[in-house]
Amino acid sequence: MTDNLHALEDWAGLLLARLSPGERRKFGNSIGRDLRRSQQQRIAAQRNPDGTPYAARKPRQLRGKAGRIKRQMFARLRQAKHLRLMSTPDAIAIGFAGRVARIARVHQYGLRDRPGRGQADVQYDRRELLGFADADLEMIRDRLLAHLAG
Repeated sequence: MTDNLHALEDWAGLLLARLSPGERRKFGNSIGRDLRRSQQQRIAAQRNPDGTPYAARKPRQLRGKAGRIKRQMFARLRQAKHLRLMSTPDAIAIGFAGRVARIARVHQYGLRDRPGRGQADVQYDRRELLGFADADLEMIRDRLLAHLAG
């Protein structure tokens, strides 16, 4: 996957060098918005970038009753106010901002965290919130070719 990303970066870098900084920034913003949208859809579908489903939540007991968890995982995390886009003429960055960045990092890498005060540490399963799927790389390539051709 990283080889594909580096190859795309080398190939696109040569083509984007011909554009002015303003055009590169405008184009980067449009690509960034599309990437953020695809990340949000993938998080909503609860899929890792490679297409595998997220690890299931651990069952909880609420007031002695066992039941299914009705809330969807990461519903607020995928909102645009938390999943930020930053674009410069030379780079596009999509990441989490604020307090949710810590939660996202714990799940992205499968780290240990303390969910609340007075509770024991919990080892979280790895759930890749951000990453490049093959469809994302193809979308970038297609958009770049369409922009340069038009």
